[in-house]
Amino acid sequence: MTSPARRSGRAMSRPAWPPRVLREYALLADGERGAVIGPDGTVTWLCAPRWDSPAVFASLIGGQGGYAVTPADPWHVWGGYYEPGSLIWHSRWVGDAVTECREALARPADPHRVVLLRSVMALEGGTRVRVLLEPRGSFGRTGVRDLARSRGIWTWRCGPIRFRLSGAGRARPGAAGQDLAMMLRLEPGQQHDLVLEISDRPLDGPPPDPGAAWAGTQEAWSSAVPDCTDLIAVSDARHAYAVLAGLTSASGALAAAATTSIPERLESVRNYDYRYAWIRDQCYAGLALAAHGPHPLLDGTVRFITDRVLADGPDLMPAYTVAGEPIPGERGLRLRGYPGGTVRTGNRVRDQFQLDALGEALQLLAAAVRLDRASPDTWQAARVAAAAIGKRWADPDAGIWELAPQRWAHSRLACAAGLRAMAAAAGHSAGTAARREAGEWSSLADQIMASLSDVTHATGRWQRAPGDERVDAALLLAVIRGAVGPGDPRARATVQAVADELGDDGFVYRFRQDTRPMHEAEGAFLLCGQWMAQAAHALGDEAGAARWFERNRAACGPAGIYTEEYDVHQRQLRGNLPQTFVHAAVLESAVRLSGPPGPAAAG
Repeated sequence: MTSPARRSGRAMSRPAWPPRVLREYALLADGERGAVIGPDGTVTWLCAPRWDSPAVFASLIGGQGGYAVTPADPWHVWGGYYEPGSLIWHSRWVGDAVTECREALARPADPHRVVLLRSVMALEGGTRVRVLLEPRGSFGRTGVRDLARSRGIWTWRCGPIRFRLSGAGRARPGAAGQDLAMMLRLEPGQQHDLVLEISDRPLDGPPPDPGAAWAGTQEAWSSAVPDCTDLIAVSDARHAYAVLAGLTSASGALAAAATTSIPERLESVRNYDYRYAWIRDQCYAGLALAAHGPHPLLDGTVRFITDRVLADGPDLMPAYTVAGEPIPGERGLRLRGYPGGTVRTGNRVRDQFQLDALGEALQLLAAAVRLDRASPDTWQAARVAAAAIGKRWADPDAGIWELAPQRWAHSRLACAAGLRAMAAAAGHSAGTAARREAGEWSSLADQIMASLSDVTHATGRWQRAPGDERVDAALLLAVIRGAVGPGDPRARATVQAVADELGDDGFVYRFRQDTRPMHEAEGAFLLCGQWMAQAAHALGDEAGAARWFERNRAACGPAGIYTEEYDVHQRQLRGNLPQTFVHAAVLESAVRLSGPPGPAAAG
């Protein structure tokens, strides 16, 4: 069934995996970390043991490390698909034979141990499949040591990280002892299982049984993801939910993306580390989940936000690690980088104040109350967030786009929406204290709304900030989240201005950067395109909502993975993947557009 790799075969002993365009990558994720896999069957990115750990496979960004399972015959075409409602991926190659590799990160996840399952199948005809494994530590800078084989199982270390590979007993080390290679020969109908374990703790006990690991993973996905048959675009809505589930840690935090340093614009400085939990993104995801129903995934999202608000109050940071810790400061790594970018870890956002995050937190907590998923801590967190808004709403902040501090219109509108949502939730309470708080929160929302005269444009729409007359796609959220009703003329004028000034071929840009054509400054934001769909729906424009939704949900590759931006001019994905808030927006749009036109339910 297997044969040793030829020691003289350079391609077998010295793997080299060039980068691919982003639309060709798929994601495997188990909640605690994510792997990026290319069309040649190479896992080019995996951080272990958790999202923000150093990468053990870093070839995606120009480092060393990867794990390939791919047909030996290059005369084939590639495809792939997810099993519905899961992140169990099938790479599929069609040539003289038809070969598939079923792959997943095993669930339920162990926060200290990654289990990467790969099952190679010869569906039609016999096939030869190359297995190439080049493990590394510290983004490719730490090599292999203590490589050993016992009873057909390979073990080794890269710095503090331990590895164990089952199902590759006949693999052979490369000349330098830093990689393993094997040729699988499969007869028609045969399959072969590979199990790779990666841990920051000793790998004691026997390796996982592949059959049991696959069964447990299937069951975990089946219980985590609803069928979404009540929604439009059922498969895309369900897949968006699966991606959110795959990005959600046991702490309840969602990683904003699995990767770091994938450039948002080629040959620019705009590439960042998104392997952390942004408060705003967390709330967007929670509100999308809440729009569909009281799913268990919502509870963890609310819990994480509650804990962070109670811990930090008016000093709430924009982002944390998924464990709730402060994220490290930004630093560069001396790697080649994904084409067009440089490599960074950490994020400078830790030093910013983002007022809108407090408003978004209130909106999420109100949704939890409305769905009867609130605890006493939820109410206390709401009080803390409201008090923080009362203390800081007039302060300049970095805003949603993390820019130089201004009194951003969107930040104030987000706070007003959150206060009104929480006031509506408290107003339904039987308690006198809650009703009193509801009045106080409503009054504060009115005060904030009254301050918006300094960001009302001469044309009747809102503008970005005092002294900045440009329109901003983030201002669409005012009508989506209920800061104002759909009949407010400022909201209608703003929605029209965003469509006219920031729309391009069915996509939407955040704001106009300068006098250049918009596509030369940055890509369209897929999040903003989904906001346009929801805003049009809130205003009763069903046809317009459908057009925006359909155009933007198509901006992905075969795996249905969205990045932050879409290059309208070159029709390419840009930025880290998968971008949590885009998947959340796809799910929420599917929910909103499945209901009658008009504003969303209060709260």
